[in-house]
Amino acid sequence: MVRYATGAILWSAVTIATQLSAMAEGFDRDEVGAAPVGWSCGMTGQGAPLWSVEADMSAPSKPNVLLQSGSAAFPWCVKQGKALTDGFVETKLKPIVGNIDRAGGVVWRWKDAGSYYVARANELENNVTLYRMEQGVRKTLKRADAPVLQGQWNILRVEFSGQRIRVLLNGQAYIETDDAHITGSGSIGVWTKADSMTAFDDFVFGEIGAGQK
Repeated sequence: MVRYATGAILWSAVTIATQLSAMAEGFDRDEVGAAPVGWSCGMTGQGAPLWSVEADMSAPSKPNVLLQSGSAAFPWCVKQGKALTDGFVETKLKPIVGNIDRAGGVVWRWKDAGSYYVARANELENNVTLYRMEQGVRKTLKRADAPVLQGQWNILRVEFSGQRIRVLLNGQAYIETDDAHITGSGSIGVWTKADSMTAFDDFVFGEIGAGQK
């Protein structure tokens, strides 16, 4: 009971601190049909990802979203010039179609295409999973059943401080664990898998602690 209470207090403090320094992007000033300005898009593995800003009248903050409509092993799009050590990353995501996978995620402590953390929500499996990408190989750290809203916008959030990682979907925490393999600062962004066509909006992030960048 004491351990649980201590963890709850810690993450309450993290949430308050990150809210004070939160920044957001909604892609509404970007050119439709092109990749968002200030972001680098690519993939881990093979394939042909396609990241573009598109108009979507269902967007939580209209009119635009960031859409991944190609197919690759692990497409990603990371924000340039912003590195976090400890903090949070949150996005609203809507899986649209996908036969192999129908998922979306967020990445943090992204060093390059082969080294980063990712948390993803999968509509086909109704779960959230925490992964570590190590030398281009995806390793599962923890998975939990979680209802992913079909054809609707979901809120995926990750909070990270030191080796502690917490993953939330639609306001509920599903994963809380430790991993110390990827340390220091790294880029943040969004992620999909295989043939997932997924839309992203309201990308929000914040930082805490002495490791601010």
